[in-house]
Amino acid sequence: MYLIVFLTIKETLLQLDRELFTFIHQTAAMPAVDWFFLALRHEFTWIPLYAFMLFWTLKNHRSLLWKFIFLSLVTFAITDFTSSTVLKPLFMRERPCYDEHLKDVMRNILGCGGRYGLPSSHAFNHFGIASFWFFSILWMDRKKWYWLWIWAALICYAQVYVGKHFPGDVILGGILGTSVGYFMARLYRRWAL
Repeated sequence: MYLIVFLTIKETLLQLDRELFTFIHQTAAMPAVDWFFLALRHEFTWIPLYAFMLFWTLKNHRSLLWKFIFLSLVTFAITDFTSSTVLKPLFMRERPCYDEHLKDVMRNILGCGGRYGLPSSHAFNHFGIASFWFFSILWMDRKKWYWLWIWAALICYAQVYVGKHFPGDVILGGILGTSVGYFMARLYRRWAL
């Protein structure tokens, strides 16, 4: 009985993912902005942001700089390791490019990558960092930098837009990354503040 319910829920979620993916690739796609979404998911695009975070912390909280950098790196290491090494092999959910139902839907603006995509490492990593930075800065300066959530969400949308992930892959990655980032921010608060 429980197995039937589980399989029904799993198939329903997969079908919803396919429908959202199809909508993004057939209705919401605009070839004129493909370059923008490709750039969003490229690591070098965000060097100015990382430099800004370094500069901001150095200028406003010099005594906390090394702890902030260290726990930012630890947050990234945890999210990246967990998504790539633990969860993707555990879930073994294939990326959209391997889904026969979507072969005529995909726009193929970027290669497929590894076979498995749940959860999205980009989503896990960027929401982890966004969450860590958001809550750490909130506790350090009472500033609410909501733009960090927008930054992470845009990167997640780009993952679906270029065909690397289903929407569910990035949603799960975002939820898990936010949880890890929040936990690391609480650790930072106890250690540094």
